[in-house]
Amino acid sequence: MALLNPRALRWKIAALTAAACCAVATVIGVLVHQAMAERSDRTGDERLSARLAAAEREYARTGSAPLDVEVLTPERLDAPLARALAAKDPAALYAIWNDRKPPNWYWMWAAMPVKGGRVLVARTDMSSEVRGLQLLDRSIIKAVLAALLVVVPLAALATEPMNRRLRRGSRTARAIADGDLDARIGPGGRARDEITEMSAAVDEMAAALQQKLEGERRFTADVAHELRTPLMGLSTAAALLPEGDEVADLVRDRARALNGLVEDLLEISRLDAGAERARTDAVPLGELVTDIVRRTGTPTAVAIRAPRILETDPRRVERIVVNLVTNAHRHGAEPVEVAVEATDTGARILVRDQGPGYPAALLTEGPQRFRTGSPERGRGHGLGLTIALGQAGVLGARLAFANAPEGGAVATLDLDDGRGAHSALPCALAQRGEAPTP
Repeated sequence: MALLNPRALRWKIAALTAAACCAVATVIGVLVHQAMAERSDRTGDERLSARLAAAEREYARTGSAPLDVEVLTPERLDAPLARALAAKDPAALYAIWNDRKPPNWYWMWAAMPVKGGRVLVARTDMSSEVRGLQLLDRSIIKAVLAALLVVVPLAALATEPMNRRLRRGSRTARAIADGDLDARIGPGGRARDEITEMSAAVDEMAAALQQKLEGERRFTADVAHELRTPLMGLSTAAALLPEGDEVADLVRDRARALNGLVEDLLEISRLDAGAERARTDAVPLGELVTDIVRRTGTPTAVAIRAPRILETDPRRVERIVVNLVTNAHRHGAEPVEVAVEATDTGARILVRDQGPGYPAALLTEGPQRFRTGSPERGRGHGLGLTIALGQAGVLGARLAFANAPEGGAVATLDLDDGRGAHSALPCALAQRGEAPTP
């Protein structure tokens, strides 16, 4: 398809080459045309000059002119010839008039005043010269067209190495955007041009990005691990506080929230590192989802529209569904509905609420860590959807977010039967898109 794309770089370069060839051919053709036209005029002028000179000598000697030269009075001259004679340079011996009526009438006239108020008039046929000039023009046009038939394909083929390097760069950039931070364009052979400089800059950028993300991942994991020990002690101490005390209950609640945050950070660091692997098993998806929703303890309606046995990782499906349902109750509004449908390749799980819907930033950029998107969707650290997206990547599933036309947020998880063992991509680079409403 790239070969037939008229907007492709190869055809733009070929068009520029063709335009340059046409411009050069036009300039050369115009110069050659003018030179040949001037040469034809000189040839006709020389013929008429010789005949008028001979006629003038004979007229001075005998009072008559040769048969190919007329002797006329000024009143009998054709109007164009009379005007040319009146406008001639006083230093010139005769006046010239080109009588051209295409396609078959090409004459050059000359008028020379002589003694006695008479005018010697001679003409010569310029048809052969004009036809020769026309033939030259056609030959130039044919030569230019023939050259274009050779030059344009050659120009398109000559750009193929450059196009190949550009396509390789674009593929590498897409791979980096899809989470493959080890992808590099690499050296482009012996060429040392702008594309080589761009490729080196992209590789440097990818290496710097990989180093930065790796540093952030290690920092997150280290901080989460370091917090685990004091949090364990804090949770143990909070459990020893007396029951029924408002302050003690608040401490225990905050300790549980902080412990959950640390566990989420550890899970994200494992997903970013690609250390997670799916362990698939044949499970009845409808029963699994019903049990998962029941254990969340939330008033969530479940609709099993097409029960199906699916080869998937039940623990990761549970993690995704719990996060989606929790997010729907926390940031949306009841009623919250979960539906399970069969598809051609597997199954689909839809989680829908009746709240204000997902913010525009989440729909376009995907879930962002520590960002909930909009105040009306409540408070939170923004890790639930990020983890769900990362776990979907491990399953090789597609998790999409959309807003229903009639209101409310819709999360769609498409599971493929028998697929697993996919390495996790960075959560921020997971798939996005519209999802149908249940």
